[in-house]
Amino acid sequence: MPITQGARYMLLSTLFFALMNVCVKLLSHLPALEIILFRSGLSVLISYFTLRALRIRPWGSNHFLLVARGTTGALALILYFFTLQRMPLATAVTIQYLAPIFTAILGIFLVHEQVRPWQWVFFLLSFAGVLVVEGVSADVDLRWVALGVLSAVFSGFSYNSIRRLKGKEHPLVVVFYFPMVALPIAGAYCLWNWVTPQGLDWLWLLLTGLLTQGAQVFMTKAYQAEKLSSVANLNYLGILYALGLGFVFFGETFQLSSYLGMALVLLGVVLNTWYTARQPQQAVTVAPTEEVVA
Repeated sequence: MPITQGARYMLLSTLFFALMNVCVKLLSHLPALEIILFRSGLSVLISYFTLRALRIRPWGSNHFLLVARGTTGALALILYFFTLQRMPLATAVTIQYLAPIFTAILGIFLVHEQVRPWQWVFFLLSFAGVLVVEGVSADVDLRWVALGVLSAVFSGFSYNSIRRLKGKEHPLVVVFYFPMVALPIAGAYCLWNWVTPQGLDWLWLLLTGLLTQGAQVFMTKAYQAEKLSSVANLNYLGILYALGLGFVFFGETFQLSSYLGMALVLLGVVLNTWYTARQPQQAVTVAPTEEVVA
């Protein structure tokens, strides 16, 4: 079964995000928004100087969509970190895995991409696998659940903004706007809640920023290369990365039922990829990527 270019990009993105989560876990003694401050600052610097080196105008021309992507992405990230601190990890992560489903639903209205009935089955199959692996705690305040769902909705809006920017902006321009919005928010928080990093903290912060940058670039390319419903559910592979990396780096183990959950995740992803590859490709005219010399 051939793997499309968009799928390859998304596989790299989920791997980079999983490695980033390892670094974040090693920095659990630092405030979440302080980690966001460092990763956003590094991402801004890398994106800006890379765009200048490529002679591409960093500010782009589709400002509404770029700001929408940056704002919704930053809100999704902040709300997700907020729920991580106030509810069980498994519950927060599982709720966040609603994002691919919201992405596909919103894509019907925002970018007019239809999701075929069988694809909904494959989405739900993968999500069921996440539920089996992670589980959900019944003893959770519904206010935090609502914030977690809202984070997943904002993620859906953010990914649709990326899709709408296809052929209009260079992927690095799209990536540039995300930390530009998150940076001042995280900076304002850190003015009153600063914790000075020590020793290896600086290395993990650096790796967090570099891995985030790579993950964002590949994710942006994935959503611009393929239909949302074709690549969104590849995000569910993140749970497999998380289990494997948790075992390697932190000695985390899981029950036999988790193997069933992993099988369901993989089955949903593989079936969706196979089904998408079998559908006739529609001819789409794409405008060339804007590369404006500064």
